[in-house]
Amino acid sequence: IEIGIPFSDPVAEGEVIQKATIRALAAGTTTDKIFDMVERVALKIDIPLVFMTYLNPVYVYGAEKFFARCEKAGISGIIVPDMPYEEKGELAEPARAHGVKIISLIAPTSEGRVGMIARDAEGFIYLVSSMGVTGVRSEITTNVKAITDTIRKYTDVGFGIATPDQAEDMAGASDGAIVGSAIVKIIEEHGSKADEPLAAYIRSMKDGVEKAEGK
Repeated sequence: IEIGIPFSDPVAEGEVIQKATIRALAAGTTTDKIFDMVERVALKIDIPLVFMTYLNPVYVYGAEKFFARCEKAGISGIIVPDMPYEEKGELAEPARAHGVKIISLIAPTSEGRVGMIARDAEGFIYLVSSMGVTGVRSEITTNVKAITDTIRKYTDVGFGIATPDQAEDMAGASDGAIVGSAIVKIIEEHGSKADEPLAAYIRSMKDGVEKAEGK
């Protein structure tokens, strides 16, 4: 489960998550409150938890302190979309010391850098399936299979999608699918009554994947 830590300048996010970030910060959400919540949740589930945030919140919190709290909260990995591969070393030592994997991102424009990034990857690779910010897309035009074929020489791969049909189409090309904006949009629309619509949506996505896998 990917958990976003709100940041005031979420440069990789589209309108849906930008608005969610504004709501969260306006409601008084802080990094410490996110850690407190995760510690409570981790006691109830055994699903790996991964943070998605930006470099600034980690630096402001202090990298050593941040990853120590990640370890205490049971966080398995972190996705930092505004951290170039070449700057991964900035967080590598404290993350490794506390058992947190830094998830590498590969974009359709990575081309010759795919092998370099994939060889050094840990946890899984986040393949950015479309250029631009995050969001719900009606179609994915990137040749995902060609990129995943290259990545599979080195490691496993997952990417962001939004619909059951996309889940079905891409299931054979990847080891996982990341769904963010579509889930956040359901929460925005239904608020505290989002449980049932969320469950129905997630079931539909799972059905799409299993249909492709022949289950």
